[in-house]
Amino acid sequence: MAWRHKNRWFRRWLLVTVFWLVPVMVVAVREAQDEMAYNREDLQRALATWTFSAADRDAGAPLRCRGTPDAARASGCPADVLAANAARRQQALDEYAQRRSTLAVYLWDAFVGYWVAPMATLLCVGIVIGGIRRALRHPNPKPEPKPAPEH
Repeated sequence: MAWRHKNRWFRRWLLVTVFWLVPVMVVAVREAQDEMAYNREDLQRALATWTFSAADRDAGAPLRCRGTPDAARASGCPADVLAANAARRQQALDEYAQRRSTLAVYLWDAFVGYWVAPMATLLCVGIVIGGIRRALRHPNPKPEPKPAPEH
């Protein structure tokens, strides 16, 4: 029975914490899905794009160099075109990895900023208010009267 009203503010804080987590996670998941969809599309566009020199265009390389490097190699894409585009492809893959790690950092910062910080602030405010209420509820005991000195 003693637990019934004891730490009621703490249980309310836990309830608010759980319910506040839901919209924060919904927004974070949606943002991550949208951003990663854009990043995947950009990566696929970069990987499907080939650059050719004037000599390669005159030799008909654009007709044979399409899709992935393995598919292009199988269809007769010249080795010099494959080598020229390999660095650009690796650069696109590196940029995609960088975008993923940046998104993870942004999501962590948002999680801390929109969930951890407000909940920690509410907890601290609750602790301070609880301490003040406890101090006001239990006044300092009255000092015992000193016995009168005997003469």
